[in-house]
Amino acid sequence: MCSALFAGAALAHPDAAHVEAQNAWARASVPGQQASGAFMRLTAKEPLKLVGVETPVAGVAEVHEMKMEGDVMRMRAIDALDLPQGVPVDLKPGGYHVMLQQLKAPLVKDTQVPITLVFKDAKGELSRLHLQVPVRTAPPAGGDAAAAHHGHMH
Repeated sequence: MCSALFAGAALAHPDAAHVEAQNAWARASVPGQQASGAFMRLTAKEPLKLVGVETPVAGVAEVHEMKMEGDVMRMRAIDALDLPQGVPVDLKPGGYHVMLQQLKAPLVKDTQVPITLVFKDAKGELSRLHLQVPVRTAPPAGGDAAAAHHGHMH
């Protein structure tokens, strides 16, 4: 079965941006749930900024950050996430992540959702990374990279 070969890995389109996505997954949702998240580790082959997200499964798709402000966890959309050359940047629960809002249908475990990440390079040129992201109820084995470096927001 082909899908078993790619469990926990996103399938990238060959003419994509100069970015590698690893351990991509989207959190399964239940009927009536309006939002979910998608998570992955991104490693850019040149300095880039993640500036957008496109998907047909949600009315709104954004890059979000979660951070503590005092003793309150706050989540908000950000305009861009820096991806330094060769430095893994984790999009994970509790940190930077892709937020899928106004879901058009539940995200069903063991299916895949198309997500396109939009990047901007130093010259201002846009590129896209087309992914087929597995829907799961928990991160893939080895997918929690708590010790990895994080990008910086501008």
